[in-house]
Amino acid sequence: MSFVPPGTGWPDDPATPSTPVATTPAEVADLAAHSPSLAELTARQSVCRACPRLVTWREEVADVKRRAYQTETYWGRPIAGWGDDDPKVLIVGLAPAAHGGNRTGRIFTGDRSGDWLFASLYRTGLAAQPTSVHAGDGQRLIGARMVAAVRCAPPANKPTPEERDNCFPWLLQELRLVRPRVVVALGGFAWQAIWLALKATGYGLPTPRPAFGHGVEVPLTPPTPAQGETTLIGCYHPSQQNTFTGRVTETMLDAIFTRAAAL
Repeated sequence: MSFVPPGTGWPDDPATPSTPVATTPAEVADLAAHSPSLAELTARQSVCRACPRLVTWREEVADVKRRAYQTETYWGRPIAGWGDDDPKVLIVGLAPAAHGGNRTGRIFTGDRSGDWLFASLYRTGLAAQPTSVHAGDGQRLIGARMVAAVRCAPPANKPTPEERDNCFPWLLQELRLVRPRVVVALGGFAWQAIWLALKATGYGLPTPRPAFGHGVEVPLTPPTPAQGETTLIGCYHPSQQNTFTGRVTETMLDAIFTRAAAL
């Protein structure tokens, strides 16, 4: 089996054998829009099969595996949103890594980017542990939640525009359900994706759209006054390329999440 079937005992698996499976973009839109709860939404996200290229890739990676993980079972399914059900801070990324989230079953977990991210979240009070190695390891987010614009690991870490659009309803409905006070976009792709989702959920946005940059803050007008002030913050992605070259440092990451927690 090149992926973990739902309901077979994987830690924190949100789905069951009866969870409906989207196999087309139209079914994604319908199942997302009619998810009765956040728990059901994440369950449906975690079994989606609407993008043939991504399904083939994620399951091929799970079957062949990287040499260092030959003895491990790979998750091999989409990575659902994870964290606090009522978050004040929403962290948005691009997509899970082939041998990171696609292996471990949790977003931003099991690769170097995640190591940097979770360490920073722990230092700034948004995570209970400094490391995140696998679903079920005891890690939890404190007042925060993580999502990806594209829920499946893409080849070369580059989803196509069509795949991004196919996955968009999952992001849109999750944003509608959690209503964060702060949104942190990790990288330009996430900045663009969450901007479209914010617009579609009724947030008032400035025109023209501000350019993405590390530390850029954009005040947003929430759909309802009762929701309170909302802020979008840009953050360079803690990718290996960025951390190795010094474009992203621990101090830079900590400053972003300290600011997010303060807001």
